[in-house]
Amino acid sequence: VQLQASGGGLVQAGGSLRLSCADSKRTSTNNGMGWFRQAPGKEREFVASISWRGDSTSYADNVKGRFTISRDNAKNTVYLQMNSLKPEDTAVYYCGQRIGPGSGASMYRYWGKGTLVTVSS
Repeated sequence: VQLQASGGGLVQAGGSLRLSCADSKRTSTNNGMGWFRQAPGKEREFVASISWRGDSTSYADNVKGRFTISRDNAKNTVYLQMNSLKPEDTAVYYCGQRIGPGSGASMYRYWGKGTLVTVSS
């Protein structure tokens, strides 16, 4: 099983993008989901997570107030709305299915290939 992230692209600073994460195998309806990102030469870092019902969300401090995670279980899709983008948001973004507590990458699986977000200054 792999989750398919899409929606990345090139955007100017201050712009917006909406990422999607599709679960074609429908394995994530009862799982929390998360978005992570990895910039060149850096470790994968937590961005946001959402509970399986969608009623609880969590964000990294450096995206709080700018990014919004949501999900549509009927469509087996999780979204990440990114506003007020900054050059430091440039990274490959991955979605994962949560399998344990905490925000560490080891608590998620089914990463897929990710989608590249590039923010120009």
